[in-house]
Amino acid sequence: MRVRGVDLAMRESGTGVPLLWGHGLLGSMAQEDLADLLDWDAIATRSRLLRYDARGHGLSEATLAPEDYRWPELGRDLLALADAAGAERAVFGGLSMGCATTLHAAAAAPDRVRALVLVAPPTAWRTRPRQARIYRAVASAVEHFGLRPFQWLISLGMLAPAPAHRAKLQRSMAESLRRADPRAVIAALRGAADSDLPDPDVLRGVGAPALVLAWRGDPAHPLSTAERLAELLPRADLRVADSLDAVRAWSPAICGLLESVSSPPPVAAPAPHA
Repeated sequence: MRVRGVDLAMRESGTGVPLLWGHGLLGSMAQEDLADLLDWDAIATRSRLLRYDARGHGLSEATLAPEDYRWPELGRDLLALADAAGAERAVFGGLSMGCATTLHAAAAAPDRVRALVLVAPPTAWRTRPRQARIYRAVASAVEHFGLRPFQWLISLGMLAPAPAHRAKLQRSMAESLRRADPRAVIAALRGAADSDLPDPDVLRGVGAPALVLAWRGDPAHPLSTAERLAELLPRADLRVADSLDAVRAWSPAICGLLESVSSPPPVAAPAPHA
């Protein structure tokens, strides 16, 4: 689908309330399929599920300017994709970078949001500068040495003990990078380094229901961000997973949220006559 000057790969399944879903940094729809953390078939039974590869990721067309990959710009891509798909009001959701994209779209157009699904919120605000330095360093390394050392670092990280859900995510990311364009990787990393979540005061004005799904012990997706989002968003529901089984419970939770925003509001009973 043509969106803001680039062709974005998209998959559509199911019927019902639109759910537009974004993946994480350097990920893709295929990478999330490999990670197998969410039950897409079940989610599609409760929604018109629209998954897409962000610009420069997966099968989507790349631009090479880092500013195109800053999170507010990706939020504009998401809103434009919703327009192109005929989804005037939708549920917006995503993991990590997809979560950030969702929040920027919601901050820019809160009236278009039926609900939010925020999975593994990334570093933000106080924790963002350290992560930004890491992204800039990795971008410089890829620029000078290509993707092979980056792939090696991810593979090395896979040797360390990690919970099953995070290990699955690492393996899928390593596989995804085998087919990545180094120039797009550099631009995406530098764009992410120049990004942060919306201002907290802005997020306080996003009144849609928000399901915040997080895990512990991941410096790139610290629990502190999820907890802060749960404080800021007026209608947030925070759930923290400590195991793969707990992550498996996220899909039914998402389905429950979709069902709640798909149902028409109850009709108020007429007031009794005096």
